[in-house]
Amino acid sequence: MRVMGSSVVVVNGRLCKNPNDVTINDFLYKRFNVPGDTNNAQGANATLVDINQFPGVNTQGVAMVRVDFAPYGLNTPHLHPRGSEIFAVVEGTMYAGFVTSSYKLYDTILKKGDVIVFPQSLIHFQLNLGKTDALAYASFGSQNPGRVNVADSVFATTPHILDNVLTKGFQVDEMVIEQLHSQFSAENISVNTGRSILKLLSQT
Repeated sequence: MRVMGSSVVVVNGRLCKNPNDVTINDFLYKRFNVPGDTNNAQGANATLVDINQFPGVNTQGVAMVRVDFAPYGLNTPHLHPRGSEIFAVVEGTMYAGFVTSSYKLYDTILKKGDVIVFPQSLIHFQLNLGKTDALAYASFGSQNPGRVNVADSVFATTPHILDNVLTKGFQVDEMVIEQLHSQFSAENISVNTGRSILKLLSQT
């Protein structure tokens, strides 16, 4: 697509490689056997293989993810705005579920070999119930499904959403909101100091 009044060409997607330069290696990805680092607060790590890591999926409408779980690790509530997901347990026992747009929860216990579908754009999660590591693989119906973490989208924005909005929306006091901000985005606190509705109005 060409921008009006400009010589700049903007492409929504990725350009294809010259067919004369294509080899079998363009269709292979050989690093999915490496476990993700689960040494973090959630005890889980999602290794995504989409168009950004694997150009071979360009125009194919597919992507994959490897999800490693430490004991009792959690793949936090999140959604994929551009693709549905089919999730398969390779090792371990997990509690998993998703929430519909009418706030109905569908949840279940998954064991080795079980498969579940998470519809596009619905919030979902997985929790390792075991005392040992767990592993799952998932596929997406998009080469670039995206991921939006629920907590981060509220408490880790840059700049922060105004406390007036969050205190009223969650029906808690400002101290609780500040504590949540510090948990999810400590590096952003100084950036947002002093933000208020009055200050925003004065800038208009």
